[in-house]
Amino acid sequence: MIEALVFGCNMDWDLAWNLLPGEDYLEAIVEQYDYLNHLVVPKGFLEGRRISGVLFFVRLHEDVQEVTSEGVRKNLEKATPISPKPSLQHVSKRPFSKREIEELVKEFRVDPILSVAREDKRIVRHLQRLLYSGDDLLRQRAAEVLGQVSAVIAETDPGAISKLLQRLFTSVMDTAASSWGGIEAIGEIIRYKTELFAGYVPQLYQFLADEKLRAQALHAIGKIAKSRRDVIYKITFHLIPFLRDPDPLVRGYTAWLLGNLRAHEAKGDLEKLKDESPEIDIYENGRLEKKTVGQVVSEALEKL
Repeated sequence: MIEALVFGCNMDWDLAWNLLPGEDYLEAIVEQYDYLNHLVVPKGFLEGRRISGVLFFVRLHEDVQEVTSEGVRKNLEKATPISPKPSLQHVSKRPFSKREIEELVKEFRVDPILSVAREDKRIVRHLQRLLYSGDDLLRQRAAEVLGQVSAVIAETDPGAISKLLQRLFTSVMDTAASSWGGIEAIGEIIRYKTELFAGYVPQLYQFLADEKLRAQALHAIGKIAKSRRDVIYKITFHLIPFLRDPDPLVRGYTAWLLGNLRAHEAKGDLEKLKDESPEIDIYENGRLEKKTVGQVVSEALEKL
């Protein structure tokens, strides 16, 4: 329902979250829809199959449509026509084992993993397991690969990735469970398919209040900012105070994030940190690189 509402708002998540049902839009749900035969099946069973499809309808108030209709029309014109799915019988492949997937992630060989994901979305479970690795580089690579795999799966089954995101958020918020690479994975999933999952970004902000999770949250938000700074830019002024955090990792990731945002408003605060010597790990493109906070700040300033 949220995805339908956001699409009707021309992908403006802020507008969508501020609309009120009944006042700004009408909504309706049609259940027991058979998407194979395009029928509504009141009894819920057809030819031995359980019918559980659901259709969501949203009709925006005319005042809202005046603002969004032109953009929605253009998005519809760009939509890819639906074509029959090719038979996969001739491309059936031997499934990869957990061990083989782990080796591919260790070597950061992404293409073979994406090929598997196009045929079998169960690969997500193998990648999730690697998020708990004690090897920081392996964990970061697993998070990035999971983001790319999720983008592939979301093309045909976005609901499965929405559920994955919900599970990851739950695991991070559950104090009885270790979050490990959960926040990094959330950032990568949103980064690689922002047009579908930008609505989850505000949930990442809540982790900024937790001192134990703050650095990871800043890193994840920074990844999203690299690909879609427009989604994050509005909170720039809320991020600048983290440049004065006692944790050098938080200061470094905040500088990296503000650099990705091209946040000119932070220039004066960033310049105060140019000589900071503590080292932090920065992960980008499958590699971990040690840099001083001062180096990260200088690179951020170059982007402004």
